[in-house]
Amino acid sequence: MKRKPSLEATAAWIRLMRVQTRVLDAVEQDLKKAGYPPLAWYDALLELSRAPTGELRPVELERQMLLPQYSTSRLIDRLVDDGLAARRECKMDKRGQFVEITEAGRELQKKMWSAYSAAIEKYVGSKLSDADALRLCGLLDRLGCSCDDAQALAVRDGAPAR
Repeated sequence: MKRKPSLEATAAWIRLMRVQTRVLDAVEQDLKKAGYPPLAWYDALLELSRAPTGELRPVELERQMLLPQYSTSRLIDRLVDDGLAARRECKMDKRGQFVEITEAGRELQKKMWSAYSAAIEKYVGSKLSDADALRLCGLLDRLGCSCDDAQALAVRDGAPAR
């Protein structure tokens, strides 16, 4: 017999989905008001900048960002069209390609961080103590959202994960 979720688990699920939608929408609006592109652009540029050589295969970028393939392809097209990334053929596998961050992409990602970090503080940091934030991380980790300590340190150093 399959177990049904408790009322409490269902209520937690509903709250989790609602808060995610509301906070992401608010962050997107703050970025837009500041004259920046959507958060997905920041995330893609961040992942490319974190790659040791500043480049990833599209499938690696897709996996890092957790976007569907068609969304990643369109996002890469937009980044390339705006000069924030470049496509490069793989020398070993002529069919493969890499997406490489450009200097303009690095600059935009750094500039966007000012608006993004302010939004994180506004919608999360100002509402939770550091102890509450750690407790929330622990609860989310139990749901499979585990981030390693390196990501936590990266957030502290100004390069947040999504």
